[in-house]
Amino acid sequence: MLLTPPSLATEPVILVLGDSLSAAYGMDIDQSWVARLQSRLKAEGYPHRVVNASLSGETTSGGLARLGTVLKTYDPAMVIVELGANDGLRGLPLEEIRKNLARIIETSKQKGARVLLVTMRLPPNYGSPYADGFHALFQKVAAALNVKNTPFMLEGIAEQWELLQPDGIHPNAEAQSAILDNLWPSIKSLL
Repeated sequence: MLLTPPSLATEPVILVLGDSLSAAYGMDIDQSWVARLQSRLKAEGYPHRVVNASLSGETTSGGLARLGTVLKTYDPAMVIVELGANDGLRGLPLEEIRKNLARIIETSKQKGARVLLVTMRLPPNYGSPYADGFHALFQKVAAALNVKNTPFMLEGIAEQWELLQPDGIHPNAEAQSAILDNLWPSIKSLL
């Protein structure tokens, strides 16, 4: 997890609360989509500072447990919630995932942050009922809590083996720009 110290400056903070897909698993942190987000914001003239509070292996319950501390520390203007994949890969109950995501979003909104929920998918080997329900819960949570959600962040990436690390799950450094391109329209709409 890369946490930059709180700044005395007044630039608005974008907090990324995620798992290994945002924590730069298997690569240098400067190659991640989160680091590239900071570069894109600067290049396009946005004053925002990106704080990456992502941890490899993080679940929605773990993110929820850490949320109060990171909200208090960084007072973000925007929270990008990129969690749920590890819950789904562990086959956790969909209702538990939904409740945790809802609490993360509600808590972030109560602190005055705009929230972006990143949509995830599971590999097909989890069976259609669970995988389809998992994917649908992101749209349902976003609609119920009136927050923006993204398309699947690995759209066009997860199917291309050359963009994945040897584990076949985590995107490699070459895929990070495409991840940011997938997320950018939704992020930009909240700036």
